[in-house]
Amino acid sequence: MDELLARATQGVDPDSPGAFWHVFLNLWAMVPWAALFWWNLLFVAVGALLGWWRGRLWEGVAWAWVLGPVGWLVICFRPRARPRAAPPPLRR
Repeated sequence: MDELLARATQGVDPDSPGAFWHVFLNLWAMVPWAALFWWNLLFVAVGALLGWWRGRLWEGVAWAWVLGPVGWLVICFRPRARPRAAPPPLRR
């Protein structure tokens, strides 16, 4: 924990008015953004596959985008989509 605090407060004057934002930006700089992007892309792809299998493609994508792997469980435990009934024929 001391190492993390040292990295977050590196180059920060604690008495300056913008110290919070400087520490905040230092913490955000330590986040592995590329890895998070590719993992999220994988989660959405699997969510799309599960959604397509359950007849709810876009719902699967949305749940996986918002909740990641937990969204997979949401789409798996929802009932399958009913096929749309054909509209009645037009009367002449």
